[in-house]
Amino acid sequence: MTSSQAGRFAEDTAVRREGDGWVADVNPRWNVGDNPNGGYLLGIALRALVEETGRPDPVTVTAHYLSPPQSGPVQLRTAIVKPGRSFVTATASLLQGERERVRIIGAFSDLTARKGPTRISARPPDIAPPDRCVGLIELTNRAGRKVPEVMNRFDLRLPPDSPWGAPGEGDPFEITGWIRFGDGSDPDPVSTVALADAFPPTLLGAVAGGWVPTIELTVHLRGRPAPGWLLGTFRTRVLVDGLLEEDGELWDSEGRPVALSRQLAMVLGP
Repeated sequence: MTSSQAGRFAEDTAVRREGDGWVADVNPRWNVGDNPNGGYLLGIALRALVEETGRPDPVTVTAHYLSPPQSGPVQLRTAIVKPGRSFVTATASLLQGERERVRIIGAFSDLTARKGPTRISARPPDIAPPDRCVGLIELTNRAGRKVPEVMNRFDLRLPPDSPWGAPGEGDPFEITGWIRFGDGSDPDPVSTVALADAFPPTLLGAVAGGWVPTIELTVHLRGRPAPGWLLGTFRTRVLVDGLLEEDGELWDSEGRPVALSRQLAMVLGP
């Protein structure tokens, strides 16, 4: 990879101070159809909040998606809710044309300074290594479906025997695979949170639908990721009247859990 290609996510989520707020540019490279990916928009807001709080790690963040912005300039209004020694809690509103599009609240800290009891009963999924998996873009092309523009930003690979898109009767909707940025850049704390919304919807291909927009997304950052691939698994157990939950885990290249997520989304028709 050339140096100009590295870090495109960081470039496209960059924010600039303007007056008492922040501004950024929403780039259509991260679109699903005509709308920006929710994780990408969250990444923009988190860049501003990291600057505002002076803390590098978004330990817990919740975003409510009110209406999708268009490509182009956006404004961010941030506020410190509670300063603290361990955590700084802050909010951000992402606006376009004076209309609020996304509202975020989060607690920010420095995970390298934390010490305490640790016990992990969860285990990363047992799947083939990336070089023995199949690219999602290839699978999508094989199925005769259009690849959303945002998926060209990632290298996402699924096991050859992946049940994604074809669950058995009574089985959960599930997708498990390896992901990294297509430009080869390594994940950082902000992009790891955003990558919790980078996998395609768990039910895509199994339930007739077009767009699956996120209503609310919560992500807990549990550690700073090591360089390299992230291993993700996402599962939906309850789909009722077009509303679904999706629980996710991201593990880094050293086998450590680095992010846990849950979102509520809705299925829209084709």
